[in-house]
Amino acid sequence: MGDIKSSILETIGNTPMVNLSRLTKHYGVEGRLLAKLEHLNPSSSKKDRIALHMIEQAEKDGRLKPGMTVIEETSGNTGNGLALVCAVKGYKFIAAMSEGNSVERMKMMRGLGADLLLVPQLPESTKGFVSGADLQKVEEAAFKYAEENGAYLCNQFHNRENNDAHALTTAKEIWEQCDGSLSYFVDFAGTGGSFGGTAQGLKQYNPDIKCIVVEPAKACAYGPQGVTDPAHRIQGGGYAKKLDLIDDELVDGNMPVSDEEAIEFARALSSLEGIFCGFSAGANACAAIKLLQGEAKGKDVVILISDSGLKYLSTTLYE
Repeated sequence: MGDIKSSILETIGNTPMVNLSRLTKHYGVEGRLLAKLEHLNPSSSKKDRIALHMIEQAEKDGRLKPGMTVIEETSGNTGNGLALVCAVKGYKFIAAMSEGNSVERMKMMRGLGADLLLVPQLPESTKGFVSGADLQKVEEAAFKYAEENGAYLCNQFHNRENNDAHALTTAKEIWEQCDGSLSYFVDFAGTGGSFGGTAQGLKQYNPDIKCIVVEPAKACAYGPQGVTDPAHRIQGGGYAKKLDLIDDELVDGNMPVSDEEAIEFARALSSLEGIFCGFSAGANACAAIKLLQGEAKGKDVVILISDSGLKYLSTTLYE
């Protein structure tokens, strides 16, 4: 009998990995750039992994009970994942998010049955870019709603179950797909969960694997470049601050990437490799190519394709 899943939730994870040989040839570098296609998760991002894990762990220990409402602060992808998980499991879901996020992710959440709690951007913020200060306002709104309404708050920026989801699944899959042959893991920092969790898991397999945080060029919290301008167009992260979910001892370095570079490489992934992705995947690819041009020459470098380009059609990414 065929492999028929009992629900969409069973399709989360076990994403493919591909060798980006066309990209490395185009940029003339030696070594392998391997991409884990997280945009092929059912809501089109790596965040499906943490959505499922956080909800199921909360169910197991009684923090989340039948009939409760789930609320979460999100830039969109975690909200999409939680909307999908809550739809299947029968929970009402509310996504607290900044008005500065892309409308595609908002529409997708509504389509999955979620309600939105939209928080206006601060007057000094750039439209389309959610700053750390904007994010703080969203967090405050989510905490207030949870407290006043008895809702369950996933709290992804501070919840170690975010890390655990990637340590238990993403890292294991990468290790097995590479047959243990990788030298670098490179990832753009949003909540820090995918970097922190995957780095933790990979270093348990081999502590010599170097894990590099990707950051906006003028908003580096993990490198000597520092923060000179927190405004940038790489959506979903780069909040110009250290993150609770990234332990400093897991960080072997950082790689700054400009808006223009992230856009260039997202478009190159699409046109050369047929991988239609978002800003952060472009940033990851750019950082990896820079490493292959230098210290990682001839090595195997792994990146995540964090989400789909379909979530950014209203932005400047593919204009």
